[in-house]
Amino acid sequence: MADDKAAAADSERGLFLPGTARPLAPPAPVPADMPEQRPQLPAFIAFWRGVPTAISRDAARGGTFLCLPVLLGAGVAAYFALPWEPEALPLVLSLCLLLAVTFLSRDRRILPFISGAVLLILAGALLGKLETWRSSTPMMGSDVTTRITGRLVSLEHQASGRLRLTIDIVATERPRLRYPPARVRLSARAVPEGLAAGDGITGLASLMSPSGPVRPGAYDFSFSSYFNGIGAVGFFLSNPERAAVAADDGVTAGPARWLQAAREGLAARIRHAVPGAEGQVAAAMIVGMRAGIPEPINEWLRRSGLAHILAISGLHMALVAATVMAMARAGAALFPQFAQRVPVKKYAAGAALAFCTLYLFFSGSAVAAQRSYIMLAVMLAALLFDRAAITMRNLAIAALIIIIISPHEVVGPSFQMSFAATAALIAAYAGWTDWRMGRRERGRVPPAGLARNLLRTVLVFAAGLAATSVIAGLATTLFGAWHFQRASPLALPANLAAMPLVSLVAMPAAVLAIFAMPFGLDGFFLSIMGRAIAAVIAIAEWISDRSPIDAVGLMPLPAFLLLTVAFVVAVLSTTRARLLAAPLAVVGFGLLVARELPAVLISEDGRLMGVRTADGGLAVNRARPNGFTMDDWTRALNAKMVVKPLVAGKTAAPEMKSRQFSCVNGLCLIDNPAGHLIAHAENAAAAKPVCETASLIVVDDATASNLCSGSKALVFTKRDLALRGSAAVWLAGPGEARTEFAQAISQPYRPWHTQRQYWRAARGLPPYRRKTGQDQ
Repeated sequence: MADDKAAAADSERGLFLPGTARPLAPPAPVPADMPEQRPQLPAFIAFWRGVPTAISRDAARGGTFLCLPVLLGAGVAAYFALPWEPEALPLVLSLCLLLAVTFLSRDRRILPFISGAVLLILAGALLGKLETWRSSTPMMGSDVTTRITGRLVSLEHQASGRLRLTIDIVATERPRLRYPPARVRLSARAVPEGLAAGDGITGLASLMSPSGPVRPGAYDFSFSSYFNGIGAVGFFLSNPERAAVAADDGVTAGPARWLQAAREGLAARIRHAVPGAEGQVAAAMIVGMRAGIPEPINEWLRRSGLAHILAISGLHMALVAATVMAMARAGAALFPQFAQRVPVKKYAAGAALAFCTLYLFFSGSAVAAQRSYIMLAVMLAALLFDRAAITMRNLAIAALIIIIISPHEVVGPSFQMSFAATAALIAAYAGWTDWRMGRRERGRVPPAGLARNLLRTVLVFAAGLAATSVIAGLATTLFGAWHFQRASPLALPANLAAMPLVSLVAMPAAVLAIFAMPFGLDGFFLSIMGRAIAAVIAIAEWISDRSPIDAVGLMPLPAFLLLTVAFVVAVLSTTRARLLAAPLAVVGFGLLVARELPAVLISEDGRLMGVRTADGGLAVNRARPNGFTMDDWTRALNAKMVVKPLVAGKTAAPEMKSRQFSCVNGLCLIDNPAGHLIAHAENAAAAKPVCETASLIVVDDATASNLCSGSKALVFTKRDLALRGSAAVWLAGPGEARTEFAQAISQPYRPWHTQRQYWRAARGLPPYRRKTGQDQ
């Protein structure tokens, strides 16, 4: 009986004895208020179902505002990437239509967000259109030699010993230009003693139209010149002289002349106190004059990842502000009663803002400096109003201001790299702060103690410096690879070794030198700055000599766009939605790995060709190719070396080779690894013999027409290249349908390329030759 009662009790509890049948327990009653349990979903499906909720949380945390500069910037970039110039009226009408749709659909769930996003993209495109119209820079239509008379705007000393002058044109003669450029940039061997900004100058000068990209997708000199107001470049054929010109009576002319003279005087004082290359670097860091830095030092800094110390950007502005604030707060600490009565931190922020404003003007007010100043001004203003200084919202405000003021900067490397680095650092700092607060809530705070706290401070500083270098370096690598096709593999150790010298010695010494300059005591501080710079240059040289090749090759546009979107999602999101960046990054890297580099690059003047060889070299058809072009091409094609041509004597035909061009009698030939014969000819007559055998022919003759008609050869004449710019060619491989090519300039022309249609080569004319006495 007892056993039966125990078995019954076990049965009620759901237990059973071995060897016995398990009893069926009655189902437990379900409370009426208990929610229905759903089957657990796989993690992947559960994640995707939670994405809309995560996005809503990001929007509630201010993510909507952070998207404003992103969408506006996307619209600006789309406008400048268009192959034609859009009309303003359709843009305005589309903007008004979308504005109405967004307003009328405000009660819907998804439609307002979609229409609002497209509205912002169109607004960005309209901003780009407005800036293009506002610039309207008159560009030089063709190369010409004329005597110019103008007003000096700025004067820079170059490392080669020459001088670079920016001049506002007042008059031209012999010949008198009907449509002269308003501002030109010329080089000269020497200038009159004491020449300063605002003085008149005259001389015989060779004026040239700004060139296009050296390859499709490269830096566009015409684009940059158009938005900088430079209509022509060139050089003086003889040393210029002083000239009497009417004074510029504009409101800002007098202050601008005084400021430029002060900058040049300050640069001269720095170079006198710190002779050599160190003084040139110091002048670049203080007044923004970089032209005098020797090219080997520039290359050491680029290869080591330290070139950012030369551009006056967020780093310099932040160091100047930090130095001024530290000095102000340390000075206030000497008077305890004063420091207790007043908000010293706000006064220090105000002093830092005032000094950074002065630094902005004396550094030349370059666009990078303007952007950095706006970012810093927003953060210091936040301190003045008791708000958090380093936030993603403040960064978004600074980006909005810059996009509205200077939209074309959105597509430049400076804008993209500085904002990418700052956004990544803010996101990382926010994550670290959340982790640290959570650690404190869990009670994992180390005990206090002088030695322990001192050691912790040193370790935190070193770890912070390393983390800053890693985060900023990774964030800017994408944009550096896209714009410059290079990445610095040893940037981390270089920055760890050099940045303490810049942050703790060079820039504080520069600030103290400025304060001491009115008393004539700046030489001591400038000498300290020079020694710190000398150590930085030594580090850069040592790292550069041991760095592997830093070229990464061309990045496909789809890969760049996907990786950029992945980066934006990762740094702006604060929820699990940031995981959406992972598949985008994977696809972007996949496209990068699967890329196909061009087989041939052709310069826009038709004189230079570069062909990839089987051993990873770049074969060129000229014994002395342009250095800037070669540097760009070798990085773009990831080439290990440049192979000069074999120039034989005048024989019947050149000997074809697969590793280098063989040039004879105006015809250069090379057989590329895929078996294609590639030719460069000086004129149509030299090209005729290879019309039936060559796959690609470049003719350095603008008068050539209907060349090799009926053959399968792809032919570029000098006129074709003058009209549509440099070219990249992907030669058809075995089993492929046809050869593909791309050119740098699209037609109809954008405003910064319209001058090309007036080039002599674009009109099918031979080079201009001055008539001699026999010709007359």
